[in-house]
Amino acid sequence: MNLIAKSLLLYVEGLKTPIFRKKLIITLLLLIFFRLIAHIPVPGVNLTLLKQFFSQNQLLSLLDIFSGGTLANFSIAALGLSPYINASVMMQLLALVIPQIEELQKEGEYGRAKINQYTRIATIPFAIINGIGMFTILRSQNIITDLNPIMIVGMIFSMLAGTMIMIFLGEMINIYGVGNGISMLIFAGIISRLPISFIQTFSITDFSNPQNTLNLVILAAMAFALILSIVLVEEAILRVPINYAKRGQSTYLPIKINTAGVMPIIFAVSLATVPSLLGQFLGKVPNHFIASTATTFANIFRTDGYFYMVFYFLLVMGFTFFYTSVIFKPKDIADELRKSGGFIPGIRPGISTEKRLKYLINRVIVIGSVFLGLIAVAPSIIQKITGITTLTIGGTSVLIVVSVVIELTRKLENVVQMQNYDKLSY
Repeated sequence: MNLIAKSLLLYVEGLKTPIFRKKLIITLLLLIFFRLIAHIPVPGVNLTLLKQFFSQNQLLSLLDIFSGGTLANFSIAALGLSPYINASVMMQLLALVIPQIEELQKEGEYGRAKINQYTRIATIPFAIINGIGMFTILRSQNIITDLNPIMIVGMIFSMLAGTMIMIFLGEMINIYGVGNGISMLIFAGIISRLPISFIQTFSITDFSNPQNTLNLVILAAMAFALILSIVLVEEAILRVPINYAKRGQSTYLPIKINTAGVMPIIFAVSLATVPSLLGQFLGKVPNHFIASTATTFANIFRTDGYFYMVFYFLLVMGFTFFYTSVIFKPKDIADELRKSGGFIPGIRPGISTEKRLKYLINRVIVIGSVFLGLIAVAPSIIQKITGITTLTIGGTSVLIVVSVVIELTRKLENVVQMQNYDKLSY
């Protein structure tokens, strides 16, 4: 309770600072604009059948989370940020095999700007392919009415435009607002759907049946445990002691247990859903052998199946190792410590320090990857235990919400400290 009270006081204090208040207002305006886009439907779609299809398909419901809540409405932003995320994954993989891209990553602001530009360009073909696939799947379910070729092209390019608008809004939040743009858009989509989920759950629950009430209690307890574990892991750090001989100072290098954040799950879900989507797409082709094979393949990768859960879990772990290796570079940190005269007690500067950091980060990644993997499959586990599908507390959703709140709190704390420092300096 004291922690909650301190956080609330921090937010109240932060709203008094002009800088944070301005950034917060800009962020809210951009998120409101995003939610308006999310309610501009693409023409030719039967929204009633679409909602019924989504209620029966966990895979599309999972994709809807990462579209920011736009896919369920099939708005012009129905593809969400998934094509951009896929393009980002591709750029990260290309950096491992193309030296020019790897060099750009080391060129600071200029390199990041060029890579972002290439990522945006690569998003276009990904969005077109995703749009065609989504159109084909929904048309096979008679959700999309018969359209002429011009209308189909217009539909796909309108979804492409919606994705590019979302990328623009995310970048504007990064520059002028608070928080990470992609995370904030997904955060807004999750929060906007919570009231509807609560209303649906309580409206269809028969409280005269003790088992239903017990399931809700179990759901609430698991949700609380999930939130508590996420907060504990997000705040957990490994402190590597650092000494400065010339300065006579001692400090530490913080290594977060969850160094990669939520990005590995976002990357993994973009790839984990491909087999099922591909199976559903090929399951409608005229060739009986291909159709039956694709249908079997899609059934194997059902989101409520154990095979998918294991595959998804391993995929999240793999991306955690990959993404951590991208953002945490022991060699660069060891070089910076050597240049500044810092060293780990008992470890020689240079290569020995680099090896020590690799040893530590590899063991931290194991804990973080298992944690993220369990968070990713938590929705399926909770659903199997409680049988509640209308309000499954998705671990990924909770992780994004908690991560965004923690990130905003940290940035707000920095703003308040800087404001107080400026007052004391006068």
